[in-house]
Amino acid sequence: MKQIVIISGKGGTGKTTVVLGLVPLFDNSVIVDCDVDAPDVHIVLEPDIKNENLFPGGKNAIIDNQICTDCGLCEKKCHFNAISNIDGKLEVNKFLCEGCGLCYHLCPAGAIKMEKSIAGKWYESESKFGPFYHANLIPGEENSGKLITMLRHQARLRAEEEKRDFILIDGPPGTGCPVISSITGADYALIVTEPTVSGVSDLKRAHSLATHFKIKSACIVNKSTLNPKKTQEIQKFCEINNIALLSEIPYDIRYLEAIEKRMTPYEYGDEDIKETFKTIKEGILRGINDQ
Repeated sequence: MKQIVIISGKGGTGKTTVVLGLVPLFDNSVIVDCDVDAPDVHIVLEPDIKNENLFPGGKNAIIDNQICTDCGLCEKKCHFNAISNIDGKLEVNKFLCEGCGLCYHLCPAGAIKMEKSIAGKWYESESKFGPFYHANLIPGEENSGKLITMLRHQARLRAEEEKRDFILIDGPPGTGCPVISSITGADYALIVTEPTVSGVSDLKRAHSLATHFKIKSACIVNKSTLNPKKTQEIQKFCEINNIALLSEIPYDIRYLEAIEKRMTPYEYGDEDIKETFKTIKEGILRGINDQ
């Protein structure tokens, strides 16, 4: 069983569109949407949710005003300015509270308790292309890296149990903690970039990250016809760094039309689009087998 992760270094490159184009071709696979802050694969796949699960976050302080003596010690000592006096009552701002527990230990009246918060939900679903794992982090909550790790673990258990060949992972944008959680232990990273200044810069960062974790990577230039000069710059970078350039996908309104109709590009597209994704799949398999 091989884990293939699609990343982009930045948002808006068309990473999810590429994932959706590949999903119909990777049969006998488990699909994972690791962009838990802004998931969107489910919009097109329209999965049937089988299990909905709560994902616990950190702890937040809660003040019991029936016990509180309004001494103000917690407000003075809070390093994060999360406690304030509102209309004569001390209250905790849950968005500022870091859950350190200092106020809990300092309160002479024992009026403060630490309660676990719910950071989001994760789902085990069935799509027409196979098992699908996805999640939704509540805005303002943290621990997206832990949620992604848990999602991948669940997907791996399912893949092993059903002897599936692949786990296809739609990674989050950027190169930070969520992306690190998405690519760690993967067998292959496909970097989707675009011919822009930021696209080139973030391609380099994403490749550096994959290299650091010793994960073989390849590249796709999406919307390649928008800036031929930048596309050539990407070609040169890939050549110098021995990165396989699997495809250059021209800007094409049909990709947008497919998403609007909630269809994968492979399902919606003509033979030329189907051929594009077949070529990408062959390149991925070739890269995995050459390791």
